[in-house]
Amino acid sequence: MNAARGEVTVEIDGETRVLCLTLGALAELETAFGCASLSELQVRLKRLSASELSTVLAILLRAGGSSDRMETVLPGEAARAVAEAFRAALG
Repeated sequence: MNAARGEVTVEIDGETRVLCLTLGALAELETAFGCASLSELQVRLKRLSASELSTVLAILLRAGGSSDRMETVLPGEAARAVAEAFRAALG
């Protein structure tokens, strides 16, 4: 894990995984949610469906170099992991 890069480790599906909010991940999130700016994305991320939360988690996992496989992730576990990645990156 590289804290200076904004990486966080979380336990998902009983495995330790790395999530990272990179510029590329932000761009991928903008595209996934049809946002034209970071401010639009910020507003959009405040209300996510379960499917959208899964999309965000998968993008952050890939950016961290982890597998985006998530067979049995609980909703609270996913939300905590995503929140932790954003806290680490935005400090």
